[in-house]
Amino acid sequence: MKETITTQSSKILSEFLEKSGLHKKDFAQMIGVTLSYVYNLIDNTIPFSTRGTTLERIATVMEVEPETFEEYRLPQEPIMIDETVEKIKSALKKKKMSMVDFLKSFPRTKRLDVVDMMRGALPVPVDYKELSFMGDVIGLSKDEVFNIWENRFRQVLSNSGMNVYSNMDMINEMIECAKKYTKSK
Repeated sequence: MKETITTQSSKILSEFLEKSGLHKKDFAQMIGVTLSYVYNLIDNTIPFSTRGTTLERIATVMEVEPETFEEYRLPQEPIMIDETVEKIKSALKKKKMSMVDFLKSFPRTKRLDVVDMMRGALPVPVDYKELSFMGDVIGLSKDEVFNIWENRFRQVLSNSGMNVYSNMDMINEMIECAKKYTKSK
């Protein structure tokens, strides 16, 4: 017989899953844990997670601040939220789409990456096809998607060591070619 450990966090999680109708298996996959771990959290048979990454993933899916959970401790390093992530969150609110519904629009194997992107642990993808899919889901125009891609592309070049100022003409030509290509599709 397992000892019952009652926590407010378990209750919050349980109520969210019931209210949202999200299957525990899908939730486990979205936050990167096993199904049995989710059941244990809800049934209060283990202490609620104190791991920052897990709590941040849970909070992202639930669309709450991680501090909602008493077990959460602020990270020592700041989390960098990309302006694109903020744009996605704003578009979700405008469309009245929940994070769960947004995540369900992605293949199961991609959901954890999207959760990590939304919580600031992974960068926004530079893959235009992925960005277009996200844009379609949240209702962004093709121009808005292209602008997101262009900003991300410039970031990748700069972070990879390219001097974007001395190579500005070449980069601008590459972007113009990409723009022509995407408009022809």
